Amino acid sequence: MVDYATRRVFMVDTQVRPSDVTKFPIINAMLEVPREQYVPAHLREAAYVGENLPLGGDRVVLEPRTLAKMLDGLMLDAEDAVLDLGCGLGYSTAVLARLAGFVAAVEDDEARAAEAQSILTENGVDNAAVLCGPLAEGAAKSAPYDAIILQGAIERFPESLEEQLREGGRVAAIFAEGAVGVVRIGHKIDGRISWRYAFNAGAPVLAGFEGERDFVL
Repeated sequence: MVDYATRRVFMVDTQVRPSDVTKFPIINAMLEVPREQYVPAHLREAAYVGENLPLGGDRVVLEPRTLAKMLDGLMLDAEDAVLDLGCGLGYSTAVLARLAGFVAAVEDDEARAAEAQSILTENGVDNAAVLCGPLAEGAAKSAPYDAIILQGAIERFPESLEEQLREGGRVAAIFAEGAVGVVRIGHKIDGRISWRYAFNAGAPVLAGFEGERDFVL
């Protein structure tokens, strides 16, 4: 039988802590959430490796280091409302639910959204809800949010999502820039988001977040 608890500790000790993520709530959440239950069954053996895990199509579960550093940059509070875009099977949502007051997770695949909600419910995560719909539209009914995080790369951040972020709120996103992705943390000040560089990381671009393409004859 695989000792997943030991693998979780090894993941945190070799991937998270060495990446300068030392906040106890983040460390504790990643030690307690059973990552292997939130990945496709055939990938459970690889649940704790230090790389993105494929969900199918252009979707992935972000590597532990990337997620942990994004969470670190968001500086979440226990009362925060968070929007988790592209939640996959719910791992990021489960971790966020231990750090914040409420998590609205959005998944654009109906079957995947239903499975994510089922896994979260089975694991007793009762302060999160998974919604099915276009990722770039967010979840306006539960807005405004104190923080937004995207589980994949983007080329642009839609104005519609800016409007769902509370004044003073934070965003963590991977911007696709050529072969290298750049994680930026955004702060909404005076109605606009100001971005700063955080670290490098890669992931496929999420549907609906592609940049505008120049038309060529």
